[in-house]
Amino acid sequence: MTEQLTVSVLGTGIMGAAMARNLARAGHTVRAWNRSREKAEPLAADGAHVAGSPEEAVRGADVVLTMLYDGPAALDVMRQAAPGLRPGAAWVQSTTAGVDAVADLAAFAREHGLVFFDAPVLGTRQPAEAGQLLVLAAGPADARDVVAPVLDAVGSRTVWTGEDGAAGSATRLKLVANSWVLAATNAAGEVLALAKALGVDPDGFFDAIAGGPLDMGYLRAKTGMIRDGALTPPQFAVTTAAKDARLIVEAGEANGVRLDVAAAGAERLARAAAQGHGDEDMAAAYFASFEEKPSD
Repeated sequence: MTEQLTVSVLGTGIMGAAMARNLARAGHTVRAWNRSREKAEPLAADGAHVAGSPEEAVRGADVVLTMLYDGPAALDVMRQAAPGLRPGAAWVQSTTAGVDAVADLAAFAREHGLVFFDAPVLGTRQPAEAGQLLVLAAGPADARDVVAPVLDAVGSRTVWTGEDGAAGSATRLKLVANSWVLAATNAAGEVLALAKALGVDPDGFFDAIAGGPLDMGYLRAKTGMIRDGALTPPQFAVTTAAKDARLIVEAGEANGVRLDVAAAGAERLARAAAQGHGDEDMAAAYFASFEEKPSD
């Protein structure tokens, strides 16, 4: 029988809320907090306790799970939570924080006697809600049994990348994976934009590649969202994708490689956000191809 834990979930946006629900459904005691409380309130219907502060949320928790905007946000929230943290508790840090930020977060964990797990996830709203995320994790082998019930509740599989969460091996893999996801997303939008500009029926393109090595379910899913106007609620928002794109570019620069496609993609996502598409699905980067909203 799976051990029942008290889990604090800090950050209940698209991903965090879904993870909290799946933890509650798995029978764990869930204490949830979000900066905008109204985003956390619906979790009460799933049996979660909605806390008024990070400190309240983490008090007595066996595992603290953070799913926040970026590394600085995660560190700020954990500093607020510090008086309630229990030395020896496990910290599953699932925010896409970037390589440099992971070191800062791990240092905080050491200072407060927490067992640190670098554990970003791959997946968007649908797999998160279904508990089918892919968890990329690094952390001490002798403490993995403690966090296994949490990872099993939110994901379909956990890929262990190392024993030292502070080294950021899971975050590094996440950035590599996201570089492909974002490149594919931007390319999908540009296919439709170019087809529109050249007067090409997109269905002719999809028919031409159907069943071949160039065909891809992800391409069809993202272009379908654009064509159907189904960009809200987002699977993964433009603003968050833009942040991840910046982290990817920074990681490349810090390690001596030019990522021209990633840099252009980051600028494209930022432009879409500036046009007012920040809260839409990242497929809305399509609109960055136009000075004004394209006509149907």
